[in-house]
Amino acid sequence: VLSEGGKRTIQADHIILATGARPRQLPGIEFDGERVLTSKEAMVLPEVPKSMLIVGAGAIGVEFAYMYHAFGAQVTIVEMLDRLLPVEDHEVSQELGRVFKKRKMNLMLSSKVKSLQKSSQGITAVIETPKGEQTVEAEVALVAIGVQGNIEDLGLESLGVETERGHIKVDKSTYQTNVPGLYAIGDVIGPPWLAHVASHEGVVCVSRIAGHEHPPIDYGKVPGCTYCQPQVASIGLTEKAARDQGLDLKIGKFPFRVNGKSLAIGETEGFVKLIFDAKYGGLVGAHIIGSEATEMIAELGLGLSLEATYQEILDTMHAHPTLAEAVADATGLAYDQCLSL
Repeated sequence: VLSEGGKRTIQADHIILATGARPRQLPGIEFDGERVLTSKEAMVLPEVPKSMLIVGAGAIGVEFAYMYHAFGAQVTIVEMLDRLLPVEDHEVSQELGRVFKKRKMNLMLSSKVKSLQKSSQGITAVIETPKGEQTVEAEVALVAIGVQGNIEDLGLESLGVETERGHIKVDKSTYQTNVPGLYAIGDVIGPPWLAHVASHEGVVCVSRIAGHEHPPIDYGKVPGCTYCQPQVASIGLTEKAARDQGLDLKIGKFPFRVNGKSLAIGETEGFVKLIFDAKYGGLVGAHIIGSEATEMIAELGLGLSLEATYQEILDTMHAHPTLAEAVADATGLAYDQCLSL
């Protein structure tokens, strides 16, 4: 191990690699921390820029777009795909796009950065859009196109550790690599690149090293949260993914504008969308956009883990007035049993 104190040799029966990830660069566009930023620099800018170009409309890009727009910056988002938050349910993406457009953010979808030039005043980017090339000028640019694992300079090659597409390959039941005694967790083993996933992987890994049985993580039941406003949270299958699997569906979508707590706190944007397997009545996906969505998703995660049915959700009393009532109401809408709409 090399550190400021010099070189040390540490021996252990079990070694866990958890070296995290770094922001992915646009080809040919280097980060400088002043005009072209990573999320790290964007968190600690000394002052709010007058304008910001954000490349990438995943969770990181959307969160910073919301934050800097709220601070007063003019925000332009460029996204290669046709919607914000492409991994989310299509209706959630549409709703967030509607809200951001209403707030006068400039959304350039199905578009990509062709070139970017820096100057002392800011940046100038040429954007390829469905309508042709457009030029965007901004004080700073934030590149938020994902992350890549920190697997370099670890000596993996000398040990013969198997990697694939920039990630360390592991047995997902134990997180052991192909080298006995060497494990890896978190961003270095690939998506989903989420802190709570890495933490849970660590628990499973250490439990198995200690000789305890621990069920493997079901990566189909990982909650995803985006901390913009309105917040976005989801777990399980999107409607498209469920239909692609050939499932017959029952879907309930309940708007927050008719939820009592939402009206009381003045946060009425968004909805709860729940997706059920029509054959068995089981919950297969949950999608929320609205105030405190990231707090509400845990109930649906527990429901998925316990294979809850629509009837069990309806039979669970939800206190009034709460935002969580929208979960019961969305369930009711899916089965024509909603009492609130």
